[in-house]
Amino acid sequence: MNHGELESIDNVSTVIQFVLIGFSDLPNLQWFLFAVFSVVYIIILIGNFLIIIIISMDQALQKPMYFFLANFSSLEICYVSVTVPRILFNIGTQNRNISLLSCATQMSFFLVFGTTESILLAVMSYDRYVAICHPLLYPLVMTPSKCTQLAAVSWLGGMPVQIGQTCQIFSMSFCNSYKINHFFCDIPPILKLACGDTSVHELSVYVVVMVVAAFPFILVLASYSKIIATILRLPTAKGRAKTFSTCSSHLLVVLLFYGSATVTYFRPKSMHSPGTDKLLSLFYTVVTPMFNPLIYSLRNKEVISALRKLLFKTYS
Repeated sequence: MNHGELESIDNVSTVIQFVLIGFSDLPNLQWFLFAVFSVVYIIILIGNFLIIIIISMDQALQKPMYFFLANFSSLEICYVSVTVPRILFNIGTQNRNISLLSCATQMSFFLVFGTTESILLAVMSYDRYVAICHPLLYPLVMTPSKCTQLAAVSWLGGMPVQIGQTCQIFSMSFCNSYKINHFFCDIPPILKLACGDTSVHELSVYVVVMVVAAFPFILVLASYSKIIATILRLPTAKGRAKTFSTCSSHLLVVLLFYGSATVTYFRPKSMHSPGTDKLLSLFYTVVTPMFNPLIYSLRNKEVISALRKLLFKTYS
């Protein structure tokens, strides 16, 4: 450990620079991992940019549902860009140092975008609730201005809370180690490095997660309980299947996002281990965003039709 990594203040070694351990415990797989993450990142960018382009160009997709989907695809690009480029940089250069400010910035953006996704998924479920349960009121309720307001709340709603939480966490002294046994600056591995008792900070994390994740998830459950009840009252099986198909993709994405996030942040501290934390984090930071464009496009006839028209124009 060199003097640039630690600074002695009042006889307590205080960390001023971290080292992201990442996947350095797999030395023989470094370039394989670099190739895999590069391909996955490119797939995520292309898939989500394609959805945004299709929705912006096709008049048939100028609906609230696809407006929110375009916002969701934009968010996924931002979300993965917080973590994956840093992973690629660390593997490619084998320089795993990250300053305290860079670490705090990464955590702040990650938490803000994670909160945005949580709120946006709740907004999208509300859109499906109005469309299916109150179809006659749908054009009056989901107006362009209302959709813009809901999108703005999704993007901006979590900023004050998560920036405040990041400042609170990084106001602590870090003296247990300077090595983060993770591939990005997430809350659980950072708290492990803090000096003294972190129970108050852990409690605040649970409270924030309840507000920005559990509450939107309750809204999602409430919306889908009404949606399912309405679908079950439809007279024909064909009608029930057709109606459910309009929200099945969103429901699958909701289960993937909230399921992995719940397991990650609501597990008891005794159940946290570096290997498990990395695996779960990979799932909701990289794997899920990679599948989301496929889930929304392959299960949506209107998106597939718009994609065919775009490809036909390109190659004709």
